[in-house]
Amino acid sequence: MTTPARPDSSPPRSSWLRQLILLVLVAAATSLVLVRPSTRAEKELSYSDLLRQVDTGNVAWVEIDVAGQVARGNLRRAIADSLGSILEFRTTLPLQDPAPLVARLETRGVPITGRRSSGSWLGILLSALPWILIVGYWFFLSRQMRQGGDRALAFGRLSRSALTPERPNVTFADVAGCDEAKVELEEIIEFLKAPQHFQRLGGRLPKGVLLVGPPGTGKTLLARAVAGEAGCPFYSISGSDFVEMFVGVGAARVRSLFQEGKAHAPCIIFIDELDAVGRQRGIAGEMGGGHDEREQTLNQLLVELDGFASNEGVVLLSATNRPDVLDPALLRPGRFDRQIVIDLPDLRGREMILRVHARRIPLAAGVDLAVIARGTSGLAGADLANIVNEAALLAARRGKAAVDGTDFEDARDKVILGIERKSLVLTPEDRRLTAYHEAGHALLNALIPGLDPIHKVTIVPRGRALGLTSSLPTEDRRSYPLSYLQGRLAAAYGGRVAEELVFGPGKVTTGAAQDFQQATDLARRMVTEFGMSEGIGPVTVGARESASFLGRELVTHREVSERTAELVDREVRRLIDQACAEARRVVGANLPALHALASALLERESLSREDVDRVISAGGARYPMPTTPVSGPDTAAPAPAPAGPVARVA
Repeated sequence: MTTPARPDSSPPRSSWLRQLILLVLVAAATSLVLVRPSTRAEKELSYSDLLRQVDTGNVAWVEIDVAGQVARGNLRRAIADSLGSILEFRTTLPLQDPAPLVARLETRGVPITGRRSSGSWLGILLSALPWILIVGYWFFLSRQMRQGGDRALAFGRLSRSALTPERPNVTFADVAGCDEAKVELEEIIEFLKAPQHFQRLGGRLPKGVLLVGPPGTGKTLLARAVAGEAGCPFYSISGSDFVEMFVGVGAARVRSLFQEGKAHAPCIIFIDELDAVGRQRGIAGEMGGGHDEREQTLNQLLVELDGFASNEGVVLLSATNRPDVLDPALLRPGRFDRQIVIDLPDLRGREMILRVHARRIPLAAGVDLAVIARGTSGLAGADLANIVNEAALLAARRGKAAVDGTDFEDARDKVILGIERKSLVLTPEDRRLTAYHEAGHALLNALIPGLDPIHKVTIVPRGRALGLTSSLPTEDRRSYPLSYLQGRLAAAYGGRVAEELVFGPGKVTTGAAQDFQQATDLARRMVTEFGMSEGIGPVTVGARESASFLGRELVTHREVSERTAELVDREVRRLIDQACAEARRVVGANLPALHALASALLERESLSREDVDRVISAGGARYPMPTTPVSGPDTAAPAPAPAGPVARVA
């Protein structure tokens, strides 16, 4: 996880210019007000009239501004004028030397003060102010143009946050559920700490290590833990940060990243979501565009991987959840020499992951994380961390001092099944239809041998579903037999069959749409991928080499004839018809148990595994033996996608 760059809190430069101009204007106005004395009552008095008033003794005091050749003062008595009366006067002296006036004033005993005017420097400042503003504005424009050129040159460089190395405090103690990957990465740590230990025998460290796994399995966390264990700088960047609209920018950013890494060796460069920049090349050239930005960036990345030796102390870690789309040249030895698969954790791994995240919360006495881990099959590390966090939030909302098992159970249901929508009020008819629909799913899941046990059946709306039937495996499975997949198909049609048998074919609803989709996808994979169809045989059907350009899929090769496609459709329909028949046979033979389950759901809204077993046992439910044996070998098949809850969608 990278540290987000701090936003620049400094104001724009244009605001600085406006503030500077405003400051100069305010300073000039303040100087005029403070320096220049008030002239509101002063009136102009001629020099001859001033001498006449001096001779008559009507002058109270005089202030002579020598530099400005101005005399100001007050009269003892106001005199009449064409514009009014004059008491405060201002007189411009016609003589350069005011000595005659001074002598005359001294003869009459008039107080005289002298003053040197500041109007000279203030006038100079005011006259120079426009030039100051013009020069300042020109300086501001030149600086903006220079900085704009620097930004244009830096467009091909990565951001400062991407080129700032981190020193993560995450270690292998904070990562669980991937012990094999830790063993592989310990060599990287030992090399970064003591490279001579490997070099003395001529060995070299892999230049690139690719972490491959589903989303949420901890690939980024594991890369940070490697840097934390080695105590070296860690550069983290996403693959999408290289690709821009302009051709050549991504290549320049790749160069700057590796230059920065070599300058701070030994270090680790981590590129997350490598498939954003490392997709297979060739599509742009075939469509007439030979200068695709992504391809140029990938070419530069390949060159940089060839351009540094492993003894330089730079290790490239990358992560992706789509290794099938990566360019083969990127995965060859000498570039990404090692691929480490980080798969979904098993039972022991899930328990360890829960213990790592539970260290930060207070646990109540009696909480067994092994039991919680057993009910989270198929979940990744991020999902388990979310369960622990949701359990802590639920406990805090309920006012508890510690997190107990009930909080973990409710948090698991919230993450797996969705949030309860108790505010959604269903009509009595919809509740009854949903109850029988979910009762049909639960009945088949409980009676068909080999299926995963039921975890919870509810008619409380969760997410988009009006009801759910959830089953959780008791152990991790890596392969699935044919009988299990056939049972899954039959259980998927239990809801629709229950609606038909209870309400009639004309009363069926749209709630089984998701059931049909899941069953059809599984049946098609059984025919085209798993080789579980006698009509198709043990071959893979529908394999094709394809690529995409501008969001469109360009199919370049396909080995499926029209006859084979029709045969696949017939085989898929045959498997689905068999599943429907099996579901109708089991539900029809156990109608009392179906009614009992529906009544219990209408009364209590949610039933656990123990509740379902007790209700169907009281109703005398049993799995009727088939009249004809199920055809097809009971072989193992690659694990399909996790089943998840069977939902009735509104």
